[in-house]
Amino acid sequence: MADDSSKVWSALSLFAGLGAAAVARKALRGGWKAATGKEPPSNPADPDVDLWEAVAWAAASGTLIALAKMAATRRAATYYLKSTGELPPPLRKDEPATA
Repeated sequence: MADDSSKVWSALSLFAGLGAAAVARKALRGGWKAATGKEPPSNPADPDVDLWEAVAWAAASGTLIALAKMAATRRAATYYLKSTGELPPPLRKDEPATA
């Protein structure tokens, strides 16, 4: 059963993270366009992209996408806990050894 719960958690956390990243990416693109008046750089490594624009895009997108994925994974863990009565396998704390 532990193997099945681990597979369920893997799928749940994967889909939550991917969904959150997609939503965050779409919001970021819209926010960038509203703030700067232009599209975000499609490839920040391109030498034709201004260095500060590339740095700002990388910092903003990396931070916000990571935060969205973390929040979605936490919500998925809460759902898993409510559904099964225990934390997902990777989030369980080791039981202290009794002497």
